[in-house]
Amino acid sequence: MYPVDIETMPSSCGHNHGHHEAPVAASEPVKQVSLSKSSPLDTITLTTYPEDSTPIALSWGESSPEERGPIVASRDREGLVKHNAIGAHSGSYCVYHALAIGSKQLKKDHVADYTNAQPAFSVPEQKTWYNKEDIIAMDPFGHLTPVLYDEVSKSENVEVRPTIAITKAHMQLFELKDAVEQGRLKVDGKVVINKNGDLNVSKIAVEPVWYLPGVAKRFGITEDELRTSLFEDTNGMYPELVTRPDIKVFLPPIGGLTVYIFGDPKFVSDPSKKLALRIHDECNGSDVFGSDICTCRPYLTFGIEEAVKEAQNGGSGVCIYFRKEGRALGEVTKYLVYNARKRGGDTAAEYFHRTECIAGVRDMRFQQLMPDILKWLGITKIDRMLSMSNMKHDAIVEQGIPILERIPLPDELIPPDSRVEIDAKINSGYFTNGKVMTTEELKNVRGREWHDVL
Repeated sequence: MYPVDIETMPSSCGHNHGHHEAPVAASEPVKQVSLSKSSPLDTITLTTYPEDSTPIALSWGESSPEERGPIVASRDREGLVKHNAIGAHSGSYCVYHALAIGSKQLKKDHVADYTNAQPAFSVPEQKTWYNKEDIIAMDPFGHLTPVLYDEVSKSENVEVRPTIAITKAHMQLFELKDAVEQGRLKVDGKVVINKNGDLNVSKIAVEPVWYLPGVAKRFGITEDELRTSLFEDTNGMYPELVTRPDIKVFLPPIGGLTVYIFGDPKFVSDPSKKLALRIHDECNGSDVFGSDICTCRPYLTFGIEEAVKEAQNGGSGVCIYFRKEGRALGEVTKYLVYNARKRGGDTAAEYFHRTECIAGVRDMRFQQLMPDILKWLGITKIDRMLSMSNMKHDAIVEQGIPILERIPLPDELIPPDSRVEIDAKINSGYFTNGKVMTTEELKNVRGREWHDVL
């Protein structure tokens, strides 16, 4: 192990909480790099241009899947000249796919056999699938690709892959077993299967597919600004963002989402049925490993329990799990913030400031794209919203979906060390039925602290 001297680690936010300008390094001449004759770049096409390509027609928001056209991202077969989407399938897992190819464990010309892989239940078609406004962050036909576009794939000699998969499963959580034992949930044999609290659940996995003009509009910027930022801030990972303005679809290398439906999936889009909804953003430390520094797992399990109750009452319950670890800042940044909090005074008053010192921003989840999955499911109103987040609430309502009731996390489910988080969030605008602390009062809300030197 290498020793770490905490005192000498660079800091842009000291204990006096002042903001300091980082020193500017002296400029150095850029070194010219000569590529050898054996460089793989000699045989690889780094990017394509409109004049050299004949992309398969793709017109977002058309009135039928056939008129819309398939999404073709892969360069395989004739995809290099015919692809109509930038990026790669599988979201954040696309690099593992490349590693499998590179290490000769996966054949580059493998053709997927989707026999018996079709959806385990039907999602009713919605009018929101057929316009350029409602759904711009996922492919509305992503679950039907093998059926809708198989002939196109064969005739055009390109790869067309699903971006949505639909299945069924059982769910087991020890909190739900407790809910049955304590009488909060009843065993009905349909939703709650047995006294262990096992649940029947319908699941939908979704990979991100962005229609760039729509994403830019949702964020209030131009398409050029969006493309430039995506290209430059990923260090030029996707040159076609700037060389192919004619291609309007991007498959970003980010995590997708999973929908968990309790009760009859058809009820989700039925306005005569009540709907309980939990929108949850990933928190591996709490959701999986039970860390008590935040309220994530308690709210997740509470949301599932309430969703199950709504389904048992004749409505439906939905929990949507987004892969946005650490407020989309990532787990490394999150742990660095934890260290800064625990060593520097963990108070609710400093909760967001600690994050801003390291990340420069308190939250990068940007909920503007989140409502697309609700539109795809056909949700037209939310009877019980199991979330305190003002960002999630505002994003949903701005997309024309009313929220009739907001349900905060009960106080008895809040771990003591996470009062710092929840009280800071309530002060910043999170919904509550209880007290909103002043900035001065937040100084007295403290979490566990430690002062050891590694």
